Amino acid sequence: MKIAVIGTGFGGMAAAYDLVKAGNTVTLYEAESTPGGLAAGFKEPDWEWSVEKYYHHWFTSDEHMFRLFRELGVEDRVMILSPKTVMYHKGKFYPFDSITSALLYPGLGYGLNKIRFGLVGLYLRFTNRWQPMEQTTVAEWMKKWAGEKVYTQMWEPLVMGKFSEKYANQVNMAWMWARLHARTTRLATYQGGFQAFADEFAAILAKMGVKFAYRTAVKQLMSEKEGGWSLSTTHGDETYDRVLATISPALLSKMAPQLPEDYLKGLLDLKSMGAVVMTLALKHQLSREGYYWYNLPKDAGFPFLALVEHTNFLSPQKFGGNHIIYCGDYLDPAHEYFQLSKEELLQRFTPSLKKINPNFETGWITGSWLVKTNYAQPVPLLNHSRHIPSIETPLKGLYFASMSQVYPWDRGTNFAVEIGRRAADLMLRA
Repeated sequence: MKIAVIGTGFGGMAAAYDLVKAGNTVTLYEAESTPGGLAAGFKEPDWEWSVEKYYHHWFTSDEHMFRLFRELGVEDRVMILSPKTVMYHKGKFYPFDSITSALLYPGLGYGLNKIRFGLVGLYLRFTNRWQPMEQTTVAEWMKKWAGEKVYTQMWEPLVMGKFSEKYANQVNMAWMWARLHARTTRLATYQGGFQAFADEFAAILAKMGVKFAYRTAVKQLMSEKEGGWSLSTTHGDETYDRVLATISPALLSKMAPQLPEDYLKGLLDLKSMGAVVMTLALKHQLSREGYYWYNLPKDAGFPFLALVEHTNFLSPQKFGGNHIIYCGDYLDPAHEYFQLSKEELLQRFTPSLKKINPNFETGWITGSWLVKTNYAQPVPLLNHSRHIPSIETPLKGLYFASMSQVYPWDRGTNFAVEIGRRAADLMLRA
């Protein structure tokens, strides 16, 4: 078969890998100039490694990524580290990277609250019964089983920061289960950065015969009378037997408005949060304690959800001696941050860095980069499993694989690979 895959994120490339191995002719379409999707990175001339545009790492439990590494023969390039994560409480930061450190977190108080927190954590870690949890919200479930104080001190800031006031009280508990059930405190990255892996994966695919059409946006998908699909792109039209779209639901609805009304409505009814991430290069280390990940509650006055000091995970020497930090937030696409310029956001963000290090000065900043996307975090509402679009669309030969379909798991490259390969399997079986 002649197959088109739209998108060179890890899911699209994983699907292409399985499809070309099965003897098909595959072309990958990418609107950008490099592969990687939301996991792509950038690199300054004096940097040895690239930096991800949107902060990324893998968990050691990410079985689909690690299986792919083994298949590609690149597992020796994967680095596993144990950086420090902290939580904010009354002007101070406390370790939050293990059950033990979480139990010592002073925001929980003492006695019964800590016992309930520990028992709930263990239950979520070991149970596989997530289905009943999607029938209730995080707030309702946590208040019932962990208690009001544990919820308001520990989990409400996370959910509120991730989904905003608009959706925080509507997110179902299965989403929280998935985060606590599978994630690990040991993290992994790739030598050279995520972009290095994307480039090597693309090179392997090219040697296998996969064609890459970079800087080529797909404008419309049209089914042919005699079967197959015609892709209208910024560089002309091409016909294929099968098409796999690894893009956002909203983008698919625009590319293929001829989809049946109920499937199209399902795509448009899915909710998601966007992301705004500013990356800064500093002359000096920001966190004197060497913390990697700061969880920052919105009610503490921070203008973003997370501060990540990338060079407390990796050596600054990989980046020309610069200390790299991310200031990131998940936001409704209508939020004002999507309209503000880099300079305007710098004015909003930089004063809060003094809360991390009182010695910080704007003169420390040697470089800044800003990225935004409207589609970064799917919003799983009650009974979300009933509303997930099928990978095999009602239109013959058109398949769809996105972050919105990996539920109950959270978005990430690991589950992008899983659903990409699942889509490829369905195409091969058909």
